[in-house]
Amino acid sequence: MRADRLVSLVLLLRRHGRLTAEALARELEVSTRTVLRDIEALSAAGVPVYAERGRHGGFALLPGFRTELTGVSHDEALALLTGEPVFGLGPALTSAMRKVVDALPDDHRAKASDAARRFLVEPETDLLSRRTSIEELPAETMMEVRRAVLAGHRLRIHYAATGQEPRWRAVDPIGLVTVRERGYLLATRAGADRTYRLSRVRAAEKLPEPARRPPQVDLDRIWRERCAQFLSGDHIAVLARVRLSRREELLSSAVAVRAEEAGDDGWVRLEVTFQDLRHAVWALWQLGPDAEALTPPALRAALHDRAAAIAARYVNPPAADDG
Repeated sequence: MRADRLVSLVLLLRRHGRLTAEALARELEVSTRTVLRDIEALSAAGVPVYAERGRHGGFALLPGFRTELTGVSHDEALALLTGEPVFGLGPALTSAMRKVVDALPDDHRAKASDAARRFLVEPETDLLSRRTSIEELPAETMMEVRRAVLAGHRLRIHYAATGQEPRWRAVDPIGLVTVRERGYLLATRAGADRTYRLSRVRAAEKLPEPARRPPQVDLDRIWRERCAQFLSGDHIAVLARVRLSRREELLSSAVAVRAEEAGDDGWVRLEVTFQDLRHAVWALWQLGPDAEALTPPALRAALHDRAAAIAARYVNPPAADDG
């Protein structure tokens, strides 16, 4: 751990030129006393670090000094550039911190930067309404998917669509997206856009032939377009007032949340999407008087008719039992 910290300290000085002990301590998440001990250790090891006193003082390296760090793997570089421990890159991200910034060769850096553009982490547009449990994918399967995406090769996946038995299909991978700890493979199949949940991929195999896809990719734009297409299908958009204490219950049943506005009266206005009118009626009915559907009128009418039917059922005492 200390060796990693010493390397990080040198790279911080390389990048920023001069930093105070306090700034280094914040970056490294240690005490200033530890930073001073590390500075002494670097000096004793022959690293030309020196202190500058005064108002704008701090620690710096002699001009022209460059670290020679080796062993930066492709996965480490990719993990650092994507910035999140996703797509099976968690261990690589830990080992890559700051190391790649100073040491990656120019050609390697260019390749890793291009690869990183094919991963989109936590975009603003979301197919789901809430954070859910982390979905696990076997490491070998995830590695094969990732290899195909980065190499630009076609991919065979054994995929289990909702309500169907798993079957093999060949796709042209475009990129990987993670949203609220759910992973998606964006691809085309026979020229048609396809979005696959990674948790439903049972197995994967990178094929030798190249994928049919553009050389450049704007993954954020593609994801927004696919989300818009998903939400514009048979889904129903609902504007509702919900008591703040019941907000999570409504979100847990919605397909997506499009807008939210908190009020000062303990209520919140939500624009949410449901699968259809029946789904919306069921979700709002569960909340009773703690929620009110504002639009669409068809939803208000359906809730009114259901409430009226229930009220009529209970307006009189139950009929006497003749038996």
